[in-house]
Amino acid sequence: QVQLVESGGGLVQAGNSLRLSCAASGSTFSINHIGWFRQAPGKQRELVAAITTDGTTNYADSVKGRFTISRDNAKNTAYLQMNSLKPEDTAVYYCNADLLLIRLVTGPYDYWGQGTQVTVSS
Repeated sequence: QVQLVESGGGLVQAGNSLRLSCAASGSTFSINHIGWFRQAPGKQRELVAAITTDGTTNYADSVKGRFTISRDNAKNTAYLQMNSLKPEDTAVYYCNADLLLIRLVTGPYDYWGQGTQVTVSS
């Protein structure tokens, strides 16, 4: 099981940018698909971006064109570059990893890290 630690969140004004990092332990990072999720207060956790082992990316409609997911297998780290942030992007952001893409997308999920808080003020 890959253990993941999220970082890079903060408080920013609308229109600004943040880059989140997801640092993984273990030697199996490169064979896992990676997803960034977020959970806003009172809402369900949702998948906002995913990157497969071969670098294919997919995004939720709400972030398409503003967020970019990437990975650096040599550093065992995935990133989420968030541009043109909106107040509705305010949430705790989590990353997760799975050998199976379908399970990354639909669950079940065995593990969640502490996440990193992103707050966007208007």
